[in-house]
Amino acid sequence: MPFVIGMYKFITGILSILLLGSVQLAGQDVTFKASSKNVVRTGERFQLTYSINAEGQNFRGPDLKDFRVLSGPSTSQSSRIEIINGNVSQRVDYTFTYVIQAGEEGIFDIEPARITVDGKTIESNPIKIQVVKSSSQQQGAQQGGSQRGTPQGSQDDLSNDVFLKAVVDKTTPYQGEQVIITYKLYFRINISNLIFDKEPSFKGFWVDDLLENPQKFTQYQETYNGQLYQVAEVRKFALFPQQNGKVEIQPAKLTCQAQVQNKNSRSRDPFDSFFNDPFFNRFKTIEVPLSSNGITMNIKPLPASGKPADFSGAVGNFDFSSSIDRTSLKANEAINLKFTVSGTGNVELVDKINVKFPPDFEVYDPKISKNINDGQRGISGKKTFEYLLIPRTEGEFTIDPVNFVYFDLNKKQYVTLKTPEYNISVAKGDGSAANVTYSGVNRSDIQYIGSDIRHIKTTNPGLIVTGNYFFGSTLFYLLLLVPFALFILFTIIWKNELKKRSNMALMRNRKATSIARKRMKKAESFMKENNKDSFYVEVSQALWGYLSDKFSIPMANLSMDTVSETLQQKEVKEETIKQFMDTLNNCEFARFAPGESHGTMENIYNEAVNIITLMEKELK
Repeated sequence: MPFVIGMYKFITGILSILLLGSVQLAGQDVTFKASSKNVVRTGERFQLTYSINAEGQNFRGPDLKDFRVLSGPSTSQSSRIEIINGNVSQRVDYTFTYVIQAGEEGIFDIEPARITVDGKTIESNPIKIQVVKSSSQQQGAQQGGSQRGTPQGSQDDLSNDVFLKAVVDKTTPYQGEQVIITYKLYFRINISNLIFDKEPSFKGFWVDDLLENPQKFTQYQETYNGQLYQVAEVRKFALFPQQNGKVEIQPAKLTCQAQVQNKNSRSRDPFDSFFNDPFFNRFKTIEVPLSSNGITMNIKPLPASGKPADFSGAVGNFDFSSSIDRTSLKANEAINLKFTVSGTGNVELVDKINVKFPPDFEVYDPKISKNINDGQRGISGKKTFEYLLIPRTEGEFTIDPVNFVYFDLNKKQYVTLKTPEYNISVAKGDGSAANVTYSGVNRSDIQYIGSDIRHIKTTNPGLIVTGNYFFGSTLFYLLLLVPFALFILFTIIWKNELKKRSNMALMRNRKATSIARKRMKKAESFMKENNKDSFYVEVSQALWGYLSDKFSIPMANLSMDTVSETLQQKEVKEETIKQFMDTLNNCEFARFAPGESHGTMENIYNEAVNIITLMEKELK
């Protein structure tokens, strides 16, 4: 019987829509409301939501300096249909959502947000949030939830669908031997917004990051425990242990957002089921805390037997060579002597070459240059030590062979490499420092011996003819007229400016570049402070705001498609449009990607400045 009644309601509603056709928008007043939890605990993530029942433009969120902004503001739109006495009304709501994290304890006031509707600025209500100390039981529950891979407060068990695993290529290396550690994210569901809550730390290791671009992860498929997963290498490092013995690497922790199937039960009322069909709301997004496994290494000491006295700690597989630009010269002329260490291993840690020079040689500190490759298989490359030598007296001199000792991992023994001996013949010089030649070393390091007497003054003293006075001259009377001319010019310019300001679209167009530059300047200050979240918010607002002001497009109507169409209509070059789109995408990706480095922020900043400058040139 309930099924029959439900079908009757369903058919009646459909007939009302088709026959009456009286669809009308709800005539309610515009309301802009902020909502959030009133009491949160330190470290807790929660949502701050702003809802408005009308289409608005230029949403300006509050200053969330007392909280950590994890994401947002993200915009969503919902539509609701009501049928009352055969009349159909529709209501459209817009929502702006932040995901933020509480920090220190206290009571914090969040100022109202602002939005423009039909040319009027509307403010939301302010919010007061109290942050209290998190109890030990809740912290333990959060840690337990992280280890199980199950979101707190969620019944979705995703431990087999997404997890983080740390993998090393060896667990019993020698001291100084290169070890590759990779943090792999395994997933079988859609994930996004990776945020490292605890970055990997390696106490007792010298560390080098092997990821070329921390925003673009290497991805591939891998079978694990009989299941096929997508794998993303989210972190990869080359480690060089600096001590022997047992060393433990603590787990890394991150949080991601996962899309899972909505398991809400369906209503038995067919009429309600028509409007709440799970087909239109199949998935929900939840936060998933993940923790990697810890790793224990047993670092073996290097063999004590057979260790040369001049061994400096190089471990790997190396070559050692030297070169000299000349062996016959005059006193006070320069020699360039180079030593090059190349190979695979801890070449970055080779900091000096033990060379014995003749006492009659003036020797400057070496110029050290390097070319290091951080590849997927580890670190390799070369390091060059370039010495500038100046013999001050004539004679025959010898530079003895130089030894370079390293521990060969393949042979499991110490290997000594030698450079050739150099015999240098120095003839008598003419006593002038002008004969000194330079190559590769800063010339300011060269000390000149002897100098000429310099003239006290060689320029014209600039004499003035007597009897000439400024008062009463032609220039004097011309300068008297300048204020009147400037006043007339100012009046003309001011009237034109008032006329232009009356055209709001023109004013927004003219101010688009200056506003974007102000935002980029503010973003630059955030970049210097290493404030990642505020930096990317400013850059994103600068790019989108520039387009909105330049073409008088409401912020709510901006999208990748509308931007591309508008720029094409303005006859902007295709490569410029593509570059602008890439900059927007790179900014949004870097904004929510984990482990942002300072170099990435500089790249995004430079891209944004360049594309705004280029766009401004093409639109003139």
